[in-house]
Amino acid sequence: MRIERLTRKDVGKIEEIDRSEIVRRGYKYEGGKLKSMSVHWDAPGWSPEHFKKVMDKTAFEVDRGGVFLGALDGDRLAGFAVLGHKFRGDNLDMLQLVYLHVSRAYRKQGIATRLMAEAEQLAKKRGARYLYVSSVPSESAVGFYLHEGCRLAEKVDPELYALEPEDIHLIKER
Repeated sequence: MRIERLTRKDVGKIEEIDRSEIVRRGYKYEGGKLKSMSVHWDAPGWSPEHFKKVMDKTAFEVDRGGVFLGALDGDRLAGFAVLGHKFRGDNLDMLQLVYLHVSRAYRKQGIATRLMAEAEQLAKKRGARYLYVSSVPSESAVGFYLHEGCRLAEKVDPELYALEPEDIHLIKER
């Protein structure tokens, strides 16, 4: 498995990712704390609309200086991460981890950790002090980010919160 910086022409490879997941535990942010809850979310693969949205957003970020990272198994995309181009926060010292997905068959093999570590290094090189993560509220996603050293954002990014108010907003200090 190799981690590589991908280009705009590689964006269509995102379709190779099997993002399906059966989720039975999730989180909600209430009163400054995470509350675990029983859920029944069956996340299917990419719908055509969601796939187009992810492709368009990835291309948008790459066109403006963001980074598209791929975990490749031969020529197959096993996972990907997108580091945003725009500095965020009151001190403009945060970059967003826009996407981090690992295909179902490749999960629990350290690929997400490797992609996140590479995104962190690139953010640091650009001068960011923090990574900002708007995580889906599933136990697996939030648990991963917490394990990687993220913490709840004390102040959420208003633009990102407006887009995804149900997400768990986290930061990781670099």
